[in-house]
Formats: sequence, C-alpha cells, structure tokens
Amino acid sequence: MHQKRSYGRVVVVSTLVGCLEVALTVVVAVLYVQTQPPPDRAPDYAEIGGSLVGLAPLTGVVSFLLSLVLVLPAVALADLLGRLIGRHAAWWSAPLIVAALLAPLVFGVAAYNDAQTRGTLVFWASATASLSAGALIALPRFEGLLGRVALWGTAVVAGTGLFGALGLAVGLLPAYEPPRIGPQTMVGAWFDHTGNTLVFTSDGRVTASGVGGRAAVDHPSDPSPSCSGSGTWSYESGRDVWAQKVRVDVPGCSWPAWGVDGTAREPRIHQHIGGPGSGELYRLRKASGGS
Repeated sequence: MHQKRSYGRVVVVSTLVGCLEVALTVVVAVLYVQTQPPPDRAPDYAEIGGSLVGLAPLTGVVSFLLSLVLVLPAVALADLLGRLIGRHAAWWSAPLIVAALLAPLVFGVAAYNDAQTRGTLVFWASATASLSAGALIALPRFEGLLGRVALWGTAVVAGTGLFGALGLAVGLLPAYEPPRIGPQTMVGAWFDHTGNTLVFTSDGRVTASGVGGRAAVDHPSDPSPSCSGSGTWSYESGRDVWAQKVRVDVPGCSWPAWGVDGTAREPRIHQHIGGPGSGELYRLRKASGGS
C-alpha cells in the first residue's frame, strides 16, 4: 500500500530543489566567467558574494511561491491522472502539466511586453524544465525524501564547484588566456568605445587620434586624458601570453606599455586606469577586417 501523499512536503521539497538550482546556476556562472575575457572593470567578488547572501531569503520566497502556485497543482493533477490511467502517468504527465500551467503566464507577459518569440520559447522551456525537476523529485512518497534531496543536492552543487575548479587548474576546462597576437596582428586600426583610434603600420609607425589612457604620474582622480599625434610602436612577446606588451611612443603621450587581452577573433589592448587596485581598464579593440 502506498504511503499517503503529503502535499506540504511536496512544496518544501520543490522549494529546496529551486534553491539548489539557483545555487548550481551561480556556481556554473562563476566557472564560465573564468573562461571569458575580463570585463572593463574588475568585479568586486566580496560585494557580489554579499549580494548573493542577501538575496538568499528572496530566492527562497520566490521558490516557495512558484512551488505553491505551479508545482503543487501539477503534482496534484499528476496524481489524479495516475489514479485514472495508471500510476506511471504521474511521471510523464507532471512536466506537461507544468508547461501548460506556465504557458498563459509566460506568453501573456511576453505579449504585453512585445518580446521576441524565440526568446519567449527558450524561457518557457527553461522554466518548465526547472520547475518540472522540482515536481518529479517531489513525486516519491518514501520517508526521508527531504533529507536525501538536501544531501545529494548540496553534494551536486559542491561537487560541481570543486571539479570545475580542478578542471580549470589542470586545463580540462579552458581557463581564459589572452591571445598570442604578434606584430602582424597589431597592424591596422584599433579603437576605443567612443571611436578614438590608434593606427599601427607595418613599418613601426603609429598615429593616435584622441586616445585616452593614463600615465603613471597622473592622479587617479584626474579625468582620463586624450592624446593625438604620430610616433612609433613595438611589440614585446614576453615570457608568456600574459606578459605581452605593446609600447607606443608618441610625443606628448606618456603611456605605459599596453597589455593584451580579448580573443583571437577580437584582440584588444588595454591600460589600467583609476586608483591602485581598481581593476578598471581602458581598452582598444582592433577594427573588423583591420590589417
């Protein structure tokens, strides 16, 4: 004889699954960021961590409400179908019921905001998969389900973080590295976010047009200067890709050597600006098709 369904436990288990899914998403996002070029401003991980901790109660509340409004009815209807057409029906019908319950909400909001159809469908499918996981995990009726979900869910989140970090350390995951550019890559026009340019030529000449950056003697609170003129440039390969430098010598422009980042398809050169340790970068990227 099957144990009677506790719908209160369904809500609690589904809420826990939702919170674990958010935690897993955060871990995967952190690992993914390690494979991408750094942003113009270095992230403040302490601030981000504090924000995530502060958002934890809100995550729990949202997960609880979604479980109450969508997962609980889906499990109840799946139980009903199971009694009518066979107990295995609950397993395949729960995701379909979740999708049906979500559809009016998702497509109604999308229509009101004139959202793109493709993005709406992707969101609907993703939300259905996420909530269906909570429904399916909450379906079993045996004792100790909540403890098992908490234990194994935490293990999955922690294991993903641990093995992801190990993968980055040993090279199984492609941790970000700047591209090896070489002098031939430098030839062409490089521009910043406002269209100011450095134009490098193969004979070692360079022309600056309104390029910013900061000299070592500039005060961090001063506005970033701009500079124009002509001069020379040289590329230094360094001991590895992180040590690559591009030295630009334009009279009146006291720039330190430029570092290299970006990707092989879109290389960039940069300088550190702002106060010490600010992590803020001023970047130039190569014009498409530049040579």
